[in-house]
Amino acid sequence: MKRLFDLALASVLVLVLAIPLLLVALLVRTTSKGPILYWSDRVGRNNTIFSMPKFRSMRTGTPVVATHLLTNPTAHLTPIGPLLRKSSLDELPQLWSILTGDMSFVGPRPALYNQTDLIELRTQKGVHLLVPGLTGWAQINGRDELPIPEKVAIDAEYLRRQSFWFDIKIIWLTGLKVLLRHGVAH
Repeated sequence: MKRLFDLALASVLVLVLAIPLLLVALLVRTTSKGPILYWSDRVGRNNTIFSMPKFRSMRTGTPVVATHLLTNPTAHLTPIGPLLRKSSLDELPQLWSILTGDMSFVGPRPALYNQTDLIELRTQKGVHLLVPGLTGWAQINGRDELPIPEKVAIDAEYLRRQSFWFDIKIIWLTGLKVLLRHGVAH
């Protein structure tokens, strides 16, 4: 049922958001050099690597590390990068990953391929068995501010509590967080 829900909602959103997606793509193209999309190698279900698209908010040549590990993250942002990140518009191309089955709407956020500490802890807790999500329980309970052990504990709580209605609650709370711009890093 979860996969069917993901397919239906992603298909509707792609149609509804087609014009805004094109406008954001045009803004990315006209405000900085480089590709419109950034394809990030991420860790999916069962620790398999997949390529996840995002609208590019960082300058080309930025080191491939979690944003909080950059010495001065704002120095790497494109002119519209702050807007894309604060509004979470940079995440919209991940609808493609949902349609292909690499991601779900709700699940733990996919780790970067080089976040070995996060990957190891998630594997120990069984979280690696879940399809990663566009949003998740950890996303609405601290997002970028959470230390990795706490994030994994919240992901493990989601693993235990997961249900269709819990996913609906997480999607709803995510919408509120995005509108209020709570817990969003640069």
